[in-house]
Order: sequence, then structure tokens, then C-alpha cells
Amino acid sequence: MQTTLAAEFKGTPAGEEAEAILRKCVHCGFCTATCPTYQLLGDELDGPRGRIYLIKQVLEGGVPTRATQLHLDRCLTCRNCESTCPSGVQYGRLVDIGREIVEARVERPRGERALRIALKQGLTSPLFAPAIQLGQLVRPLLPAMLKNKVPPRAGHGSARASLWPQSTHKRKVLLLLGCVQPALAPNIDSATARVLDAAGLQALVADGTGCCGAIRTHLGDVAGGLADMRRNIDAWWPLVEGLTSEGKVEAIVMNASGCGVTVKDYGRALAHDTAYAAKAARVAALTKDLSELLPDLVPALAKKVHGAKGRRLAWHSPCTLQHGQQLRGGVERGLADLGYDVSVAASESHLCCGSAGTYSVLQPELAYALRDRKLAFLQPAGPGEVDAIVSANVGCIQHLQSGTATPVRHWVEVVDEALA
Repeated sequence: MQTTLAAEFKGTPAGEEAEAILRKCVHCGFCTATCPTYQLLGDELDGPRGRIYLIKQVLEGGVPTRATQLHLDRCLTCRNCESTCPSGVQYGRLVDIGREIVEARVERPRGERALRIALKQGLTSPLFAPAIQLGQLVRPLLPAMLKNKVPPRAGHGSARASLWPQSTHKRKVLLLLGCVQPALAPNIDSATARVLDAAGLQALVADGTGCCGAIRTHLGDVAGGLADMRRNIDAWWPLVEGLTSEGKVEAIVMNASGCGVTVKDYGRALAHDTAYAAKAARVAALTKDLSELLPDLVPALAKKVHGAKGRRLAWHSPCTLQHGQQLRGGVERGLADLGYDVSVAASESHLCCGSAGTYSVLQPELAYALRDRKLAFLQPAGPGEVDAIVSANVGCIQHLQSGTATPVRHWVEVVDEALA
């Protein structure tokens, strides 16, 4: 697809990057077949092909409107279209560029602006955990929309959530706790540390880390997202270089696939920052999703896991894992090797569940339609068909749990329980 950049975008990093991506576009339309919003709405402008044309028009000097903004807002950034595209179009990056430009030019209604500010400031704030605790106290009184976002006190975690292994190991990895995960599902991080410990790896946490940068970036605050990335790099660097008494880590491990896809992109995001470019590239290269370690962990874990055989699990692969990171099959194989009976969605296992970071808050009607569609395929015979639904991203877990009585867990929590 040929494009002629408007003068204001010529020579800029974003303009040149967008132009290079657009050159790959052949407008074949394969992507529409796997786009969740196109499947629901049937509107060309709510599919990748239509959104690409909208972004192209803006880059060529066209004036974006509220309608342009709405069609870009409705995109989940699930990147399913990237897995489908025969030309390798980096649609996720292109839509981020388009959103940033449109956000600067189209004023949102006051209510939308307030909600977006609340999300990017509130979800990454130290006050988020106390707010969740308060929400749990009054949860029965909350409207359904808010109740779905606040986990019940009984399901908030377990007594094991605060149990961090005290053993030291020669092999060490860094763990990013995340911004919302410690408040919404605190057992995921400690379960990760315990499972790694059982396999002979020590999980370290660096002080001063926080959001990976995804929340602000996807809400159009690119500068804020880059600031989050630099803060994390600064906090991790002493352990990456082995400058502390803890020694040197061999990997930076993500147990939230949404964080993983973002941190793996640090090198590109900060490539034009001379002070951080080299460090960002190093951090990105060291970053691994927890599932990438699983084949190495299975031999040690298999000797210690009890009660896995016959336990039925339905696996939901987050979009950030199967499309963003292009990692498929590793969790299912690893869990099966440990003795679990693992199934996947009977159909549409490649489609998004509707969580997509803040999407389920900003686009609830579409998000809940996708959730219900996903759950229908994950448990076709009803809630009693499987013992648990497992996934690898806290957003997917919370979103799916709001629509089913079947427990929805992180896969590492299930493995951790079998080690207890």
C-alpha cells in the first residue's frame, strides 16, 4: 500500500515507521476473518483493513473525527490479525501510532477523558491496592459493572499468597510483580516464586518497579509509558549486570503475558533514546514469559507434583501470548507432561476473550459479548465439565471469572497447589 506522508510526519520516527508498515499492506482482507470486533459488528471500519485506511488518511493529512477515534478505540489490540497476515504487517504498532496522533487531535467528551485519566493514574498508583480492599468490603452494594472488576474477599488470594520461598539458588531470575496483579490476584506472584524454587531457580524482585508501560501507552499516553519503561530498566539494571550481592540474573520473567509482550518491545520503544537504547535492548533480550521456562522446569517439577493426574483443565491462551509473543502450545504441553488433562476451546481458541487491558472497562458491551462467546467454547457442556479454566494473564483471568462459576486461575497457581 503506497502512502504519501503529510509534511508534519515526514522524517519523524513515528512517520517513517508507519510508512514502512503500510508498504507491506496488500489489502487482501485475510485479517477480517480473525478480527473479533469485525466478527461482532460486521463493519469494515471495525476490522484491521478499515482501520489501516483510517490511519493512512490521517498520515496523509486527513482530519480525524470522533468516528475515526471510535473505530480505533474499538480495536482490542489483540494482534490476531498479525498472526493471520501473510505479509507480516505490524498492525499493533501501526494502531498505536494512529491512536497517539488521533488522541492529540480529537477532543474527547469530558466523561471519557476523566475515565481514561482515572485508569492510567489509578491502576498504576500505590493507592490501587487499598482501593480494591475497600471495594471488597462494599462489594455486595456495588453495581454489576464494578462488582465484576473487584474480586471477592474469599477469592482474593489464599493463605499461601504471602509465602515467598526463602531458599537461595545459583540460578536466579527477576520477576516483575506488575501494577494490578498484586492487588487483584496476589497468589500468582508468590506461586510463581514457589514453582521456580521447586525447580531450582530463585526469583528476585527489584525495588522501584511498577507498571510495564502498557497501560499508559495503550491509553494514548506514550510519554508516560516510556517513563514507566525507563523506571523499570533503572530498577533492574544492577541485577542484570550483577552489581549487587544477589548476583546476576539469567532472565527477566513475566507471569502476565500482557507485561511480557510490552517488556519484550522495550528495545524498539526506546531505540531513539541514546541514554536507554542499549539497556532497553538488553532487557528485552533477557525477557521471557514464564511459559518459555516450563520445558526446563518440567523434569524437576514432575518428581514433586502430586494429584495432577485426571484433573481437567481448560486452557485459554491470552492474545498477548499467542499473537503478541507468538508463543503457542507450550503451556498445554507442559501441563500435560505434568499429568493434567488439558483441553482448549472447542472453537475460536485464537480469538480474544474481551479483556484486553482496560478494554473491558472502556468498551464493556463488546467485551462481555466476547467473554460469553469464549466461555461457551471453553466449557461447552457446562461449568462442571472442567475442574478449572487456566490462563496466563491477570486481565483474562478476572474477566472470564466474572462470567462463570468455574474457577479461573493462572496455570502456575494450579501447578503450585500440586506441589504443596
